[in-house]
Amino acid sequence: MFRIGEMAKRCGLKTDTLRFYEKSGLLAPSARNAAGYRLYNKADEAKLNFILRAKSVGFSLDEITELLSIQLDSDEHSCAEPKYITDTKLAQVEAKIKELEIFRASLQKLSESCCGGAESASHCSILEALAASEQEALC
Repeated sequence: MFRIGEMAKRCGLKTDTLRFYEKSGLLAPSARNAAGYRLYNKADEAKLNFILRAKSVGFSLDEITELLSIQLDSDEHSCAEPKYITDTKLAQVEAKIKELEIFRASLQKLSESCCGGAESASHCSILEALAASEQEALC
């Protein structure tokens, strides 16, 4: 059994992170000692590693909760369920990438329109373009 500090150190986390996962319902200590300290075992460590891996690939806490639930009772679930969660997350990431590509293209266009010199910014093409866009967006 590991106390919270030891568990955090083993997994490269802060104890506050473990407490946060506990408050979120993702992880609970296996036991508490007589002094009330949280105690974790190897199964808790495996669960925490699952949480950390899922988080590292972009799953939200709600999605991780759902994946953990499926894993806990895997005989009652099909592979279609985690696949659906993963495909949904993948679609969200792809949509975000497209949005970021649009942002990048817009920023490149703005940057290329400006000389970037030491002149006064009173006629800066970037500021003028943003002001024009703002007026168009409001109309």
